[in-house]
Amino acid sequence: MIELLKDLIRIKSDDVEGANEALLFCKEWLEQRGIMATLYENESHLMLVAEIGSGEECVVWNGHVDVVPGNDSQFEPYIDDDFLYGRGSADMKAGVAAMMVAFYELSKVSQTLTKKVQLHIVTDEETGGDFTSKYLVDKGFTGDFVICGEPTHLHIGLQAKGIIQFDVHVKGKSSHGSRPWEGVNAIEQAFTFDKEMRNLSFLTASNAFYDYPSLNLAKIHAGARYNVVPDACIISYDLRFVPGQVEKEIVNEIHQMADQLFPGTILVVHATAPAVTTSENDPYVAKLHSVTSEITKEPTNLFGQHGSADTRFYAEKGAGAIEFGPSGADWHGEKEYVSISSVEKYKNILVSFIVN
Repeated sequence: MIELLKDLIRIKSDDVEGANEALLFCKEWLEQRGIMATLYENESHLMLVAEIGSGEECVVWNGHVDVVPGNDSQFEPYIDDDFLYGRGSADMKAGVAAMMVAFYELSKVSQTLTKKVQLHIVTDEETGGDFTSKYLVDKGFTGDFVICGEPTHLHIGLQAKGIIQFDVHVKGKSSHGSRPWEGVNAIEQAFTFDKEMRNLSFLTASNAFYDYPSLNLAKIHAGARYNVVPDACIISYDLRFVPGQVEKEIVNEIHQMADQLFPGTILVVHATAPAVTTSENDPYVAKLHSVTSEITKEPTNLFGQHGSADTRFYAEKGAGAIEFGPSGADWHGEKEYVSISSVEKYKNILVSFIVN
């Protein structure tokens, strides 16, 4: 399994062409072991689905082979003690390799399985997931319970914040830069807008897994010359809201503040994604929690993710969806690594979760 992981890391899958190459490598690996994998393509992005077992229940394992960009040396894996270093080692080729090996082991006893297991391997999670995981979900590959193998240190990421990404177009009045009092500086107006928005009630929401939403001022676009007071400013936000909040209510609260204090301001929502709200009382979660604690011999924590993964596409269709994967660190960083022993445990947990 670790050799498989090293082979995957060596494939420079930080663009569409490389991610497709890694996907085809996975398909060939599975087919060499007698597992039929169906290939799909959407807007030049490849993905595969393989299925074993039978029954009314369906458990989906989802993994992505695309990675964030890295330098050439990061695609040369190396081992130091229990750590395997390389781009994508933790996020999330380790999860993919473990899922592939677990799937192969289960395929040898597939006639005894009382539920279906689907393996989804995709190629665009790092750039949004719309072309592959969302595509598969829209085609009906949803399942009753979904495990996305993101790195979680063998703890269970039960929930995930929702997303609202939006621009705020703030208006001002231009004047000569030497006489700023004759104009209204749109950049200064935007700073005031930001301050007022951070006092709104939606940013005080919390639940058992989150103390508050997160609001990132991601971009500012304004001004053309030093000697002109800018009459327009666009500020762009990435808001991650707490499960239980209602997206429409958040946007309405921002609109009301803008209309009252900043007439003429325009709010443009570019992208949204629902929060993942899988319950800790879900029977699949309870079983996975028990199996994991038994194999690791340590307590297994339930937690909420601040970021977002492909779980959101499955959850939106009603499936219980979680993030659950091996232990690692510095993903998207220079020294990304995964714990080899945690990968072995992870594979064993996946198998035990299905057969026991």
